[in-house]
Amino acid sequence: MADVVIVGAGLAGTECAWQLAERGVSVCLIEQKPRSRTPAQNSDQMAELVCSNSFRGAALHNAVGQLKEEMRLSGSLVMEAGALHRVPAGGAFAVDRDAFSAEITRRIERHPLIEVVNEVVDRIPSERPVVIATGPLTSGRLAYDIASAVGVEHLAYYDAIAPIISADSIDFDIAFRASRYDKGGDAAYVNCPLGKEQYDAFVDAVLSAEKVEPRDFEQVRYFEGCLPIEVMAERGRQTLAFGCMKPVGLTDPRTGRRPHAVVQLRQEDAEGTAFNMVGFQTRMKWPEQKRVFRMIPGLENLELERFGSVHRNTFVDSPTVLDDDLALRARPGVYLAGQISGVEGYVESAACGMLIGIKLAHEVRGLSSSFPPPTTMLGGLLGHLRAPNDDFQPSNAMWSMVPSTEGRRMNKRVRRDAQSARALQDLQSWLRDVVKSNDERLGSARSADRRLRSVPGGRA
Repeated sequence: MADVVIVGAGLAGTECAWQLAERGVSVCLIEQKPRSRTPAQNSDQMAELVCSNSFRGAALHNAVGQLKEEMRLSGSLVMEAGALHRVPAGGAFAVDRDAFSAEITRRIERHPLIEVVNEVVDRIPSERPVVIATGPLTSGRLAYDIASAVGVEHLAYYDAIAPIISADSIDFDIAFRASRYDKGGDAAYVNCPLGKEQYDAFVDAVLSAEKVEPRDFEQVRYFEGCLPIEVMAERGRQTLAFGCMKPVGLTDPRTGRRPHAVVQLRQEDAEGTAFNMVGFQTRMKWPEQKRVFRMIPGLENLELERFGSVHRNTFVDSPTVLDDDLALRARPGVYLAGQISGVEGYVESAACGMLIGIKLAHEVRGLSSSFPPPTTMLGGLLGHLRAPNDDFQPSNAMWSMVPSTEGRRMNKRVRRDAQSARALQDLQSWLRDVVKSNDERLGSARSADRRLRSVPGGRA
C-alpha cells in the first residue's frame, strides 16, 4: 500500500509525486492515459502540454519568471526538465513539448517509489491522503463526486476571466475615482470615461479584433450574466453602454457631465497595485487585448498583469471549500493540486503540486511543515487560493499577490526588483529552516529504517 495516492499525471500530479518520492514517501500515481484521454490530449505521455509550449516570461521582474526561479530553487522537477529541453523563444521560457513530456514520463516511471497505475477514476479514492490533480477537463463522473463533496454551487465548469491591469499604467489625469451615485461614501471604483466617438471607435475595434476560437471540445455555453464583451457588442452597438460600460450615476469631473460610457476598474489587492477591468471577460487574442484596451481614455499606456479569457475549466471555489493545506474541508485528507484548485497556467499548476508534495512528505512522516511565506511568489499564489473572495476566479501569478516593499512610489521596475530580492531571501530562509531541516530528519529516518531491516528480527 502506497503512502500517498495521486490522481492525474499532468504537471501538478507528476511534480507532486516526484517531491514525495524524493523524500522517501511511496506514491501510487493513477493516470487514465492510455486507456482514456480528454478531448484536449493527443499523447500518452505524462505532463503533456496541451496548449502552448511556453512557460511564459523568464525575467525576474515578471511575476511568472519570479515564480519559476522560486520553483527552481525549491527543486522542481518541471523546472529541471524544462531547462534540459528549452528552445529559443526570446524573453520567454519555452520547451520542446515532446522531449519535455518524455523526460518527465521517463523519470516518473523509473522512480523506485512511484507506482504508475493506468485506469480511469470516477470517484475520489478512499485512501488517505489522496491528491486530486486531474486538471481543467476533469471527467464528468469524478467532477460530480467532487461536487457532491463541496456542493455543486462551489464547482465551476466554465471560466470567464476579466483582465487585471497594473495601477502604474492608469492615467489619473483622465480616469477618476467614484462610486455610482456616490453610494457608500467611498470612491470604490476608478472610472475611465468615453465620449460617443471614442465609444463607437472602441466598439468597432472590439468587433473587428482577432478572437481565440473555442476548441471543439469546449462547447462554450455563455452565461447571460458573464458574456464576453465581443458577444455583447455583436448584439447591438449600444449593448456595452447599457451593460458593463453603463455610465449612469457617474459624473466626469473634467466636464461636469455624465460620459457616454465608462470602463470601471475595481481594486484587486489591498495595496492598490492592480485593478480588475469589471465585466471585460473576452476571447480577443492577447496582442489584440493590448491594442484595443489602450484605446480607452486613461489606459493609453495600459500594462496587463492578467489577460482576459473565456474557456472551459473545472475548478472549485477554493477560499470556501479548501482549508489552509489545500485539502477539502468536507473530506479531510483529500487535497486538490493544479488547475482544479483554482490556479491558472502550466507553471502555477506545477508549483501547486510541488508545494503539496513537499508539505505532505513531511507530514506523512509526522513532521511539522509549512508553506512558503506570503512575501514569496509561491506563498502569494497560495494566498490567492485561501483569501476570502465573493467572486473567486482562477489566476496566474501576479505581483499584486505579493505585499509591496517600502517606498510604494518608487519606480515600478525598482519596486519589483526589491520585491523579488525580498522574496528570494525569504524563500531561502524557508528552504533552510523548514524544507532542508525536515529533509535531513527524513534522511536520518530512512537510514535508520535501512539499518533496522538488515538486523535479524528487525521491522519489515
